[in-house]
Amino acid sequence: MRDALLVIDMQNGVFATPRHARAAVVGNINRLMAAAPHTVIIRHTDDELPAGSAAWQLLPELRVPAAAVYLDKTACNAFYRTALAATLAEWHCHDLTICGCTTDYCVDSTIKAAAALDYRVTVAADAHTTGDRPPIAADVLIAYYNDLWAQLILPDNPVRVRRSDSIIAAWQASPESAGVAQKR
Repeated sequence: MRDALLVIDMQNGVFATPRHARAAVVGNINRLMAAAPHTVIIRHTDDELPAGSAAWQLLPELRVPAAAVYLDKTACNAFYRTALAATLAEWHCHDLTICGCTTDYCVDSTIKAAAALDYRVTVAADAHTTGDRPPIAADVLIAYYNDLWAQLILPDNPVRVRRSDSIIAAWQASPESAGVAQKR
């Protein structure tokens, strides 16, 4: 099976609200995209983020590979009424690494949906972010969700929570991923 990286909602309008460790998260996502065998860029679209608007556009500091596929969604779950599952099937991808914004909404919903659909899920622990939520600070939410995902009870399919360096090293060591990294 091949691996795919899902990059969720890294859009100007989403970041109009301050997000925890923006520069570090974007840097880790850029490193993941450079190493990933396949990348899917997922953009949220709604009345506040209309397709084509400045708010809907990706953050300018993202370095998206030329071979990346773009999908738009209208719900928190990136699988809901999108072509994501069909795209992954076309690539024969069953192992997903998930990163992006926001930890406690779209990232969480997509992780749980992917696991329920029996994808092997890895969360990039240092490549997702959110904003402060009364009464919980963003850094506490991020740590909480990393722990929650690692503790989900999914017999025979645990969610893995790993740092970007570990994920990239695993891709580089995988014979299935060798030589298939996207062209930049």
